[in-house]
Amino acid sequence: MTQAERDAFFERDIMRTFLSCCGSLIALMGATPAFAQDTAPPPEVTINGTATVVTDYRFRGISQTDKQPALQGSITVSHSSGFYASVWGSSIDDYVTATGNSNQELDLILGFKKSFGGTTFDGGLLYYFYPKTGRGNTNFAEPYLSVAHIFGPVTVKVTGNYAPKQSALALDQRSISRFTPKQDNFYLAGDLSAAIPTTPFALSAHVGHTWGPSWLSIGKSYTDWNVGASYTFKALTLGIQYVDTDGDFITPSGKNASKAGVVGSIGVAF
Repeated sequence: MTQAERDAFFERDIMRTFLSCCGSLIALMGATPAFAQDTAPPPEVTINGTATVVTDYRFRGISQTDKQPALQGSITVSHSSGFYASVWGSSIDDYVTATGNSNQELDLILGFKKSFGGTTFDGGLLYYFYPKTGRGNTNFAEPYLSVAHIFGPVTVKVTGNYAPKQSALALDQRSISRFTPKQDNFYLAGDLSAAIPTTPFALSAHVGHTWGPSWLSIGKSYTDWNVGASYTFKALTLGIQYVDTDGDFITPSGKNASKAGVVGSIGVAF
């Protein structure tokens, strides 16, 4: 091999090595973002909130606003382990509490939620707090447990809420003393929800039964039910429900807060 041939071979070898290194570097650069994205760990803590306007706040079928509109909102802090804490609030009518001087309800929640396949277990403690009532017996605690399972676009859920014996559940709220018998309450509900595939629409149905006697069961056992539909566009959700019960609860204004009604809502999630 002549010197000229050796020089040409050497130049070609350098060029092959250079091109090979460039190709490897380009491939590595192209793969790096996807690799980093695929392995990025999910956040340990997430914070979510909602703000909603409803034409009537119904609690287990019974109007808490004398069939008038209500403002509602919530904020939830969730940990990747499954534990969460939440605060939900709504405006209410003053007849909801024993003293008749609170226009707010705050639900303080501590819970744990975990999914196994298509089944989700959710349990915790819910504390109903009514500011400015001036009486501790108005507020009460209620443990809860729900089990939900997904069947394609359909979700079926069963929930049980049991409030142990407390002064706040006594039947005669306006003459409570240390001698007034405390009451407990149990609520069992079934919910069915279904997203309509390839559309922003969803349907829902609910039936629940409250066992009494207690303040929550309006003096005796009763059943509530509703059917509804919703439309979601990005963070905005519009909803409508038909709500009814087989109970009777007459408000100070003379309205039957437990009878049938149509409830509309508009809410935003963030």
